[in-house]
Amino acid sequence: MKSPGTRSRPMREGVGRKVLRSFTATAREIEMLQAIAGYHGFSKSATLTSLIRREFWRIFPRGTKGIRPDRGAKIAE
Repeated sequence: MKSPGTRSRPMREGVGRKVLRSFTATAREIEMLQAIAGYHGFSKSATLTSLIRREFWRIFPRGTKGIRPDRGAKIAE
């Protein structure tokens, strides 16, 4: 049985606010993530965040409507 109030509250997010998330992965994928994180000396969470950030800017070098490049960032054409 769920404890009351754990999932019914709306998730609030702000700038810099860290929110716990979950994802589904096979045991093999978790092992791969641990290997990459260990190689770079990062936590699994930091590794995922870094990979997402890198892929986002590769696909959207000028950002999106809601996510703009940082001021002074060099934008590759």
